[in-house]
Amino acid sequence: MLVSGDLRELYPDGVFPAACHSRVLLDHVMSKWGVLVLLALSEGEPLRWSELRRRAEGVSEKMLAQTLRTLAADGLVHRDARPVVPPHVEYSLTEPGEQLAALLVPLMQWVAGHAGDRPTS
Repeated sequence: MLVSGDLRELYPDGVFPAACHSRVLLDHVMSKWGVLVLLALSEGEPLRWSELRRRAEGVSEKMLAQTLRTLAADGLVHRDARPVVPPHVEYSLTEPGEQLAALLVPLMQWVAGHAGDRPTS
């Protein structure tokens, strides 16, 4: 796939290389659950596991754990585990996560505004 003119600075030969590290991050960020978790955290307040699971309705425990682990490893989500009984863990966006969420919010607004426009098959 050839890149648009705006991306020529990053990809001078005009190709999205298969081995590019940006494709791995793009896969993590644009996964169904990745987007929803980032958007849920975009309001700025730290959220606990149960609140994230409620906001990303339909996500399984396994997928939420995997998504949070992946986004934390990518440096987009911060996990704050407090040493209390019972355990208290909150998740929030890091600075890069906040920057990314600021770009995803308009995308989600567009998607929500056009979701009903799909032709029926």
